[in-house]
Amino acid sequence: MAVIEDVLALGGALERSYPVYVRGRLKFRVGQLVYVAFSLDESVMGFAFPKEERAALVGGDPRKFQMPSASDLRFNWVHADLASLEPTEARELVVDAWRMVVPKKLSRAYDLTNPNGPG
Repeated sequence: MAVIEDVLALGGALERSYPVYVRGRLKFRVGQLVYVAFSLDESVMGFAFPKEERAALVGGDPRKFQMPSASDLRFNWVHADLASLEPTEARELVVDAWRMVVPKKLSRAYDLTNPNGPG
């Protein structure tokens, strides 16, 4: 079972990433782009994810993953129930979402310094 503390340090440590609180909700940004956001009760983690792969992710485990609200379907976004994720899985989702908003050279540099992933 993952909790927000499992990814809090990671979100602040990734290159160009920083945490912000918007209306009481923790979000991680690179520049003005939000790539991870938590619900007010910290039970749901929204994260950047390719639109074309969303249906497969949600369909593969609907207990764990849900589509975003109708107004957010136009974005590269999906939701995950934190309690259904393992801590390692939550960290991997954060890193993958971060990769969507940073230059490829930063993503490659992360791989070189973290060969075993965010584990």
